[in-house]
Amino acid sequence: MSRPIRVGMWILVFFATAYLAVLAILWSQQERFIYPAPRAIGPTTGGFEEIAYRTDDGLLLNAGYRPSRAGSPTILYFHGNGADWVSSVVATDRLVPEGYGVLAAEYRGYRGNPGNPSEEGLYRDGRAAIDYLKQNGLAEQDIVIIGNSIGSGVAVQMAREIEPMALVLVSPFSSLAGLVAEKFRWLPTSLLLRDRYDNAAKLADIRSDILILHGDADSLIPYDHAQRLAAANPRAKVKIFRGAGHDLAWHDVAEEAVLNFLGERTYSEGTQ
Repeated sequence: MSRPIRVGMWILVFFATAYLAVLAILWSQQERFIYPAPRAIGPTTGGFEEIAYRTDDGLLLNAGYRPSRAGSPTILYFHGNGADWVSSVVATDRLVPEGYGVLAAEYRGYRGNPGNPSEEGLYRDGRAAIDYLKQNGLAEQDIVIIGNSIGSGVAVQMAREIEPMALVLVSPFSSLAGLVAEKFRWLPTSLLLRDRYDNAAKLADIRSDILILHGDADSLIPYDHAQRLAAANPRAKVKIFRGAGHDLAWHDVAEEAVLNFLGERTYSEGTQ
């Protein structure tokens, strides 16, 4: 065997080994990439009480809660993967003065909570949050579910299991599996990925009114995901914000859009 052939074979072996090593890392460590829970735990804020509820697999989760003004709905807010429930306080600071209550839901493995996050685990956490609201006297139609980024996956699943007053998705993906495949086209992500959050397939089953908000400068989740979601359900309204990035949820324009959407719905119900 000539020297150039041997060198070529060694190069192929090197790259094949490196490729397999990357696959192994992504397979074994994917939860760390999908759920980068913040390490620092900041103080509670905004008049929220730190409450706890138990999941059906026995985890006691701490979260934040602020009851609504009498007769007003309550927001059940599912935050993004790099935040914690205190970020939901900031994302609802224009809603609270209007009388809306907020349950800033939290996930297993986040903000000192026990357990390890996963798709099925976050669904269990979402159900526990809904049960907490029901135990506090709220009906499904008293609840507005909002999900930001990966929280959109939890929000869609919960809105599929109950019939809330409305569902709002901020910077959502049509599916996590599709998003990851777009980002890593050179990897067999369909075989590697355990958590998929197939929002688009589930959205068609939802009978509540739906609002989808996205920024056209979102470099993490392209805004065409919002358009795909809107196409999945004729009840969905989509609003794209020029120049807004993946931090859209914390901008006043997003909250104003939610207020207008919920206000229009309340008005239409009151005039029927």
